[in-house]
Amino acid sequence: MRQCNRDLVRAHTRARLLAALCRESRTAAPDCTRNPGTANQHERGSAVVEFTFLALLLMVPLVYFIITMSQIQGGSFAVVGAADQAAKVYIAQPDAATAQAAAERAVAIALADFGHQPEQARVATSCSSADCQAAGSTITVTVSLTVPLPFLPFDGDFRLSASEVEASSTQLVGRFR
Repeated sequence: MRQCNRDLVRAHTRARLLAALCRESRTAAPDCTRNPGTANQHERGSAVVEFTFLALLLMVPLVYFIITMSQIQGGSFAVVGAADQAAKVYIAQPDAATAQAAAERAVAIALADFGHQPEQARVATSCSSADCQAAGSTITVTVSLTVPLPFLPFDGDFRLSASEVEASSTQLVGRFR
């Protein structure tokens, strides 16, 4: 009886071992009646190809979207800083012509600090009274910037834009300069 149990355990262990070897091996084992590893051998390495293809297919647009949103956010920061500086420079000038030129220079410098071209921006100034430099009048400078799509080689009239951002800043002309 004991010998029979021992033989039964050995046979069961051998059968399970052979089944595990047949499942894991890539080549046919001598005692395997069927070898499931050889049926999928032509697909060997296809997971790497599929992962690479899907990673490129999904990651490239995602990365481009993130870069585009970063450009738009940088443009937003640029116009806020440019409008604020232009309004401060405008009220510090003695006359309207000098003030307008100084405000446009301030916008160009602020946009260049953020990597944007001054040609892509528009500057508009307005004041609350007829004399913009009179004490107590308010000056509002509005800066609009067209943010281009990144990595596109087009220039000139055919430039594609991602967005247009705009910011305004208002300053009060003080009595003392």
